[in-house]
Amino acid sequence: MQVRSHVLVALLLGCGPGLMADVLYTATDLGTLGGISSWVYGINNAGQATGFSQTLTSESHAFLYSNGQMTDLGTLGGNLSVGRGINDAGQITGYSNTSKAQHAFLYANGQMTDLDPTGVSSLGTGINNAGQVAGSFLTAVRGPEHAFLYSNGQLNDLGTLSGSCCSVGLGINNVGQVTEASQYVSHTGSNDHAILYSNGQMTDLTDSLGGCCSLGVSINDAGQIAGNFNTKTAASAFLYSYGQVTFLGNLGRNSSESHAINNSGEVVGSAQIPSVTPHAFLYSNGHMADLNNLVDLDPALRITLFEATGINNKGQIVAEAYGPGFSSGFGEHAFLLTPLSTSVPEPSTLALSAVALIACASLRTRRH
Repeated sequence: MQVRSHVLVALLLGCGPGLMADVLYTATDLGTLGGISSWVYGINNAGQATGFSQTLTSESHAFLYSNGQMTDLGTLGGNLSVGRGINDAGQITGYSNTSKAQHAFLYANGQMTDLDPTGVSSLGTGINNAGQVAGSFLTAVRGPEHAFLYSNGQLNDLGTLSGSCCSVGLGINNVGQVTEASQYVSHTGSNDHAILYSNGQMTDLTDSLGGCCSLGVSINDAGQIAGNFNTKTAASAFLYSYGQVTFLGNLGRNSSESHAINNSGEVVGSAQIPSVTPHAFLYSNGHMADLNNLVDLDPALRITLFEATGINNKGQIVAEAYGPGFSSGFGEHAFLLTPLSTSVPEPSTLALSAVALIACASLRTRRH
């Protein structure tokens, strides 16, 4: 199913910017691999996306969405795979079950390669244009989890902060910087510290945030980090930029969570509205907006975008939605949101636009 925009025609027929001026994106349902639901995690600058989908046999498989088609990436031998990150060459990282364990993979040129074939357990979470992968792995059976950087065919242990037991790699940029979380355990429980890994050094962002507990989840090429800060009473998405922290706000309740950032510093994620329902958001130019108010979805379909998970440098966003019409049930589908300013109308739309322009010109002539 594809939901296409008629906003351009509506604006032209209205002969002014006032009609439906809030609509900024077209929305495309990515569909599934035959099952009820699909989930999307990443998007590259070509508009290709990755995530996972249920299949006809009810397994969950990683996919590559490209040119309107969803391709099943298969697995490493088990019944599960998940795509987590995609670079501009269409290479994908994530994790997959083997016959015995869960391992990080790199998908390139139609092949899925195990990045840690002799390891206990691992997962890939981000990939840059050089093919470097960030993720985490178990150092031993029942051992601690450590962040890794996979580069030049080697999986390199990034270690942890001093006094920390564990770390998890979450995002990577094209400079090779990694954002992650390092965990401390005490008699009162555990807490996470957002980390920036750069040039072999780990920097704890906790002091900038004012305390625990935090995660750095995505990093852009300028080293800006989107992350999440949690207290006992609130969850707050934040933007870390050149040593300064900005909390992104919320959509009516004290709960917001970021998932991705692009090179313009725009952040996407999820936040609760006053009714407690989570809605996908876009943070741009100092303002958090509910994406449900900016997309050309037909209200009759009762589709709700509840989580935005990726954004590219063109402003395209991937998000998760639920609706009663998905696969004859209340499933979840992955969506691609494309800004109207970068979308190309189809020939039929262009024809209608031309008619609308003529109509507007005629109306103006009559008015004068």
